[in-house]
Amino acid sequence: MNHIANPRIFSAPLLSVVMPVYNEIATIEEIILRVQSVDLDKELIIVDDCSTDGTREYLTGLACLGVADRAVTDQRRPLKILFQDRNYGKGAALRAGFEEAIGQIVVIQDADLELNPQEYGKLIEPIQMNVADIVYGSRFLRKNSQGSATPNYWGNKLLTAASNVFTGLNLTDVWTGYKTFRREILDGIELRENRFAFEPEFTAKIARGSWRICEVPVSYSYRTQKQGKKISWKDGIRGIACTVYYGAMCLIPGLKRRRVVPQISIASVSQSIQEPGVVPVGPKQS
Repeated sequence: MNHIANPRIFSAPLLSVVMPVYNEIATIEEIILRVQSVDLDKELIIVDDCSTDGTREYLTGLACLGVADRAVTDQRRPLKILFQDRNYGKGAALRAGFEEAIGQIVVIQDADLELNPQEYGKLIEPIQMNVADIVYGSRFLRKNSQGSATPNYWGNKLLTAASNVFTGLNLTDVWTGYKTFRREILDGIELRENRFAFEPEFTAKIARGSWRICEVPVSYSYRTQKQGKKISWKDGIRGIACTVYYGAMCLIPGLKRRRVVPQISIASVSQSIQEPGVVPVGPKQS
């Protein structure tokens, strides 16, 4: 793992944005600009998973410019750019980024422009308001969501439903790229999956913890395989296997199963926290 970052030391930011990147030369500049334009105290950690399309060279140049930049302040933090020595996969890239994260809250940001960084506010607000510890940005909570018209929609629904059976959660989008959580949660789980099976693994392992989980609706701009979408049918097969494998662990007697906070819109958060006895809603009773 090669690591290039500005060596100056800063106080911990509110938000650590962890961005795994693989062959995203068409979008990498734009997504960095979009993240940096978000008006929050944040650090951006980019992990290049051994790109071969010019992305790696672009990031190397950007990192060198960052090291030479003396105008960085707490409001304009330097990029942290890490380079994997070979293509391990999204899960492995995320683990590398998580190790560098020092923010109070961590958000995962894909580099493909499908999700909008301007929605960080709604993702972190339930955590800041102490309504939740983990927030999933669901692509399917909004009516007429573009995600519901994509080829991956029914596969996602099937995998999410299977995950819910095992975990006891009532999520709508286990495979969302927008997973946001308190950083200390990483100390309570051990992540192993290298590729896209990170998604069901993470969900199953947080379900066994004592954390509050909720969803908020997010916008979604779908792209096709021709446009650079990386997930394939092989990842779907692995996703099914990992959903069953990690989900089955939630059924072992004695392990905690976490219940999900009701699906909330950000407008309802302030009203919810006025009630001192707010508790997660459990699995549906038969």
